[in-house]
Amino acid sequence: MGIEEKLPSGILLTSVSKFVNWARTGSMWPATFGLACCAIEMMATGAGQYDLSRWGMEVFRASPRQADLMIVSGRVSQKMAPALRRIYDQMADPKWVISMGVCASAGGMFTNYAVVQGVDTIVPVDVYVPGCPPKPEMLMYGILTLQKKVRTEEPFK
Repeated sequence: MGIEEKLPSGILLTSVSKFVNWARTGSMWPATFGLACCAIEMMATGAGQYDLSRWGMEVFRASPRQADLMIVSGRVSQKMAPALRRIYDQMADPKWVISMGVCASAGGMFTNYAVVQGVDTIVPVDVYVPGCPPKPEMLMYGILTLQKKVRTEEPFK
């Protein structure tokens, strides 16, 4: 007979790491980094029709010090790359990055010297959301994928 059978109903047993990961998935605060047409779709995702508050993300943070998730939506120019890295460095740990759209992920149709050919050359990316521009449902799927990743990682490194 295990300890689970001896406890009264209503008692939950878990580890600290599982509890911390569960709390992190329900309280991600995104910092917006909208650069192009994908930013319109990101704003639509935060609007009432799609309701990101179901997952604890109802407020997009303007300050990187209050955010732990960066959603890079749109093409990143070479001149914007240092600012993106600075904002990423100012974010609270642990921090995650979602690359939204083909322009942020791989440069898109802009194969020239002025556009960064993938934001993963500047910051580490956790989830890629494909599309041009991706619909709000795709971004929500990317957020759920990131939450699944956060739930399974080691919280204290």
